[in-house]
Amino acid sequence: MSTADVEMSRTKAWVMAARPQTLPAAAAPVIVGTGLAMYEGVFAPLPALMAFVGAALIQVGTNFANDYYDAIKGADTEDRDGFTRVTQAGIIPPEQVKLATIVTFGLAIVTGTYLVFVGGLPILVIGLVSVFCGWAYTGGPYPLGYHGLGDLFVFVFFGLVAVVGTYYVQAVAALPISGVPTTVPPGTVTREAVLASLPVAGLSTAILVVNNVRDRETDAETGKRTLAVRFGYRISRLEYTAMIALAYVIPVWFWLGEGVGPGVLLPLATLPYAALTARTVWTRTDGDALNPALEATGKLLALYAILFAAGLVIV
Repeated sequence: MSTADVEMSRTKAWVMAARPQTLPAAAAPVIVGTGLAMYEGVFAPLPALMAFVGAALIQVGTNFANDYYDAIKGADTEDRDGFTRVTQAGIIPPEQVKLATIVTFGLAIVTGTYLVFVGGLPILVIGLVSVFCGWAYTGGPYPLGYHGLGDLFVFVFFGLVAVVGTYYVQAVAALPISGVPTTVPPGTVTREAVLASLPVAGLSTAILVVNNVRDRETDAETGKRTLAVRFGYRISRLEYTAMIALAYVIPVWFWLGEGVGPGVLLPLATLPYAALTARTVWTRTDGDALNPALEATGKLLALYAILFAAGLVIV
């Protein structure tokens, strides 16, 4: 194999480890938070861009951490039906994946410096907690994903915190504030922002549910006590359905309860696609079916976020 081929293979391996197919979970909350900021007249492009960069780095850092810690803890085995994990497969040495985790989280903190300058102490706290929990998802003495807390982590940090935080930094930037805020200024964390975060939280969690349904048997064998392992397929499928349903209730609430124009109903166009994916989740447990369902749920999240944000902007 030539040097060029080796370099190409190494690059491909790092792309695999970063799992770019999960980036919709990082982009979606920024898209929705920015759409709401536009609707409220507080759009600020640079804070929005930096919020996306920070979210993407936390997502990739979490992926590196999962790849490393799942391998060294023995949770990833050859029997696993999921996408290739580079540490377990021996493609990239464990110490390199661990170093990549540290560097990526470090870059997220550096990126967050600008957002702290804009949003102040609240963003500093949120950013540090997000990075810590991204590492603690599979690392540390009490890994969240191994104790059935992964779903809650995703719902909170990739939904509530990410959307509200994106809106917050733009709303703060629009205020005539001198200095760095030490508290949350009035009007920067709104009911609408919290409501808008719920579809993203639900669909992001649904992605994890598909992953855990697919891996239930191997996770049980290796002691990874996800909710799917603890409560079985039926409860996990009900959870998936509830998370999907939550996403489609919110636009209707915005229209009927918040007085937003009918454009906010645009995400309902994705309902047939969601139903088709849910059917697979309800009827299959094998990787051949659930790997595409996992990707489909990620695509659903991205498309939903774009339509939701567009609906808020065009009303």
